[in-house]
Amino acid sequence: MSVQVLASQAQRPDSVADVKRPSANFAPGIWGDHFLSYATTEVDTKLEQHVRELKEEVKRMLMDSLKNPSQQLDLVDDIQRLGVSYHFENEIEEILKQIHHNYSYGSEDDLYTTALCFRLLRQQGYNVSCDMFNKYMEGNDKKFKASLLSDVSGLLSLYEAAHLRIHEEDILEEALAFTTTHLESIKHSLNPPLSKQVAHSLTQPLRKGNTRVEAKYYLSVYHERDSHNETLLIFAKLDFNLLQQVHQKELCEITQWWKDLDVRNTLPFTRDRVTEVYFGWALSVYFEPQYSFARRTSCKVTAMASIIDDIYDAHGTLEELELFTKAIQRWDVCVIDLLPDYMKVCYKALLEVYTEIEEQLAKEGKLYQIQYAREPMKKLFENYFLEAKWLHQKHIPTMDDYMSLALMTTGYPLLITTAFVGMGNIATQDSFDWLATYPKAVKGAAIICRLMDDIADHKFEQKRGQVTSAVECYMKEYGATEEEAIIGLRREVSDAWKDINESFLLPNVPPRPLLTRIINFACIMDVAYKYADGYTTHHDTVLKDLIVSTLVQPVPV
Repeated sequence: MSVQVLASQAQRPDSVADVKRPSANFAPGIWGDHFLSYATTEVDTKLEQHVRELKEEVKRMLMDSLKNPSQQLDLVDDIQRLGVSYHFENEIEEILKQIHHNYSYGSEDDLYTTALCFRLLRQQGYNVSCDMFNKYMEGNDKKFKASLLSDVSGLLSLYEAAHLRIHEEDILEEALAFTTTHLESIKHSLNPPLSKQVAHSLTQPLRKGNTRVEAKYYLSVYHERDSHNETLLIFAKLDFNLLQQVHQKELCEITQWWKDLDVRNTLPFTRDRVTEVYFGWALSVYFEPQYSFARRTSCKVTAMASIIDDIYDAHGTLEELELFTKAIQRWDVCVIDLLPDYMKVCYKALLEVYTEIEEQLAKEGKLYQIQYAREPMKKLFENYFLEAKWLHQKHIPTMDDYMSLALMTTGYPLLITTAFVGMGNIATQDSFDWLATYPKAVKGAAIICRLMDDIADHKFEQKRGQVTSAVECYMKEYGATEEEAIIGLRREVSDAWKDINESFLLPNVPPRPLLTRIINFACIMDVAYKYADGYTTHHDTVLKDLIVSTLVQPVPV
């Protein structure tokens, strides 16, 4: 489309005083300039050296050939839960490969070890059979043995393993129901630290957790175990604090970028959530030090997508949104003067973010990736506009029509592609081509995002006139009550997790590190949206303590 055609369509409605606009009245941000205080923070070189020394000690422990398989499993589990497994990926891969090839899955093992073995191997991509749990079942109806009820550690291990289930695994469906029921009934009668661990797992299963949050939690309980390893504990504490300094420095830069955009004044109708964006959709996706550029890029792209979402959802008129949608297809700063003033701020900032990405990719010799990065953003604008038309028409579509569009407007196809762009040599052209096919793992993450968001948000959205959500579509199509609709949608979320788990099993199409990012996008929805919308309406309660724990408070050493 030519600039002249765009100009002929530009009515500049923002100059009309009586234009009627939707309003969301989002609660203000709570962080202000807090993270700017980390501008002068320097990473402690002595601390880095100490961490390197301890890392070598832990590596020697991990590779100790005298350990039996159950001891190796315990150590791998502790290392992963403490958030330091990224240092030992090759060693852990070798250990689990040997166990997978040589171990009989413990015909004589207890429930705890059997379930731990199953979970760790599944997490690594090995398609081990859940039939190994048959020996813990009895009767014609194949129920778990009542004698297991006294084995709390075994129940907890089985509960965590059950979250790695895929479709048609009835044993693990039964395991999840069995363990959940009994752990809930006894959690208040247990002694610490077991009572604390049970309560935490029931609230946040490990498979669906945030890596940094779970590491901080496990550091608080690991030392209470009589069998804890002091060297590993000190290493994990120091490593957490060292990484926290890196993350604080990044968030300082992001906060300054956000402040320079002056979003609070130039776009006051949008959500001021850049700290939550960094925590949830950057740090949660990849925390490792080598992904600093990736975090900053993902955070900026996600923050821009959030602003654009609010323009389409909570401020723009249909005429303005049509103009905005056509302008982004041009992807040309020359059309900026044809946009309403408030859109100019967003349009200019968006192009600048992608210019930064392009410059970095050029330095890395991966300039071809910029096209993969831009196209999903253009598509997101188109889908936001279609959604806006539904809103203006007060149209409630069928579930199929709603989901086909709403999965795209989660932004997850865009954000996952952006995450891949920051992964360096791991993400090849084949990886991006695979993403473009909208594979099952990406669709699963988008389903989890959309449905958990809609379940948490639909009452808030109804109050501000947003009639289109999965809850309303489900109720209309199936004649269901609100409660029945939510139960049905949660079932679909559960199925989407099975799709993701299945996608993680070997042989993988993309490398496992890329699949891990997709899983992490699903995990943040479980963390932030399980009980309420932790981004839009309850950011000051749902995410605040997690952000303080991971990004403000160091681990006491």
